[in-house]
Amino acid sequence: MAKKEAKKKTQDVSNVKIPLRLLEKYKAEIISKLTEKFSYKNIMEVPKLEKIVVNMGVGEAATDSKILDLAIKDLETITGQKAQVRIAKKSISNFKLREGMKIGAKVTLRGRTMYEFLDRLISVALPRVRDFRGLPDKSFDGRGNYTLGIKEQIIFSEIDVDKVNKIVGMDVTFVTTAKTDNESYELLAAFGFPFKKKQD
Repeated sequence: MAKKEAKKKTQDVSNVKIPLRLLEKYKAEIISKLTEKFSYKNIMEVPKLEKIVVNMGVGEAATDSKILDLAIKDLETITGQKAQVRIAKKSISNFKLREGMKIGAKVTLRGRTMYEFLDRLISVALPRVRDFRGLPDKSFDGRGNYTLGIKEQIIFSEIDVDKVNKIVGMDVTFVTTAKTDNESYELLAAFGFPFKKKQD
């Protein structure tokens, strides 16, 4: 009987949806803030975060496939989602790269997992970066998307530093529906992105 009750409690806990703090913030504060700043006439015009793409390139995989396997495991631990292996599109002899060789992995986050990852990145991971002085505001692509380079996967608390065999970096791209970089900047800043003071 006690086992059944314990099992039921475990199931109840697993079914509990943790509130998505940043999604709620977007609905309660950010939409009205951006509407006022940019004078949107329709709520559908307000920029939103569409997806987050986490890309991990592992050049050393060309000579040691185990490094890629470990990197993929770390990427999946960090994002909570299965990674897609990236394949070399062409051969480059200088890098000992052959077409079709596995050279990296990526994960595309949407919906709930996207907001959970974003919250962990802003609240926990970035503050753990050594000598962190804020994110550059020049890493927008001209179409409202922002890419952040992370040098070490160990800034994520999900990674057990003692079990890490190799430090690997990753690129995190935030794809938004913003039409301009300025709108995207204001959207991400409203979410809590710790940008350096904006240079005019």
